[in-house]
Amino acid sequence: MAQTLEQLGMLLHLVDPTLPIGGFNHSNGLETFVQQQKVYDKTTLAEYVITQLQQNWVYNDGAYCSLAFDAMQQQNLNQLLELDQMLAASKIARESREGSFKLGTRLLKIFIRYQSHPLLHQFYQSIQQQQCKGFYPVIFGMIAAAANINKADTLYAFYYNTIVGTVTNGVKLIPLSQMDGQDILVELRPIIIQAVTKSQNPDLEWLGSATIANDIRAMQHEQLYSRLYMS
Repeated sequence: MAQTLEQLGMLLHLVDPTLPIGGFNHSNGLETFVQQQKVYDKTTLAEYVITQLQQNWVYNDGAYCSLAFDAMQQQNLNQLLELDQMLAASKIARESREGSFKLGTRLLKIFIRYQSHPLLHQFYQSIQQQQCKGFYPVIFGMIAAAANINKADTLYAFYYNTIVGTVTNGVKLIPLSQMDGQDILVELRPIIIQAVTKSQNPDLEWLGSATIANDIRAMQHEQLYSRLYMS
């Protein structure tokens, strides 16, 4: 029981919004959707998040988090490096790509101080030697596996953390009431579970499949007249 509580504490720490990695600075294209009035109320924000979850994240960040978790358990550094390079190629928008590896390296710098797993240190050395970038989903999966956290719990926490950030940004940008945001989070619970089930063993043929409209708006973001977010 003590070990289970310790793992729970580790997982809560991993998704803690107060972690000093700067995740709250990124909207990953949502700000463009709001400025273009494509996302403008509670319903359209929920539709945006559901679409991203079901048609993007399960084939991209969530899938890479799952695969990195497996590679970590298999002690396969080469596979981890390859996954990081593949993820770099799949993130078309520069702001989103740079934001992801900045979040990832900051996350690793925090947890490498508390996790003695040798592969974390080897991967960090690979980042320093410019053999990889250290994208957030890969690092998240690695840290969770190093802490012996259940994979399904890891994926649920990963998606929930991503969704909370997106909903929070939408509430600020549109703007909406805080209760609207909470309603969306409750509505999404069963959909997150479906995403976790799908991500447990990702279909490699679908790896990298994306929502093109979001990629385009993520690229347009740097040209917006005014911006609250970095991506």
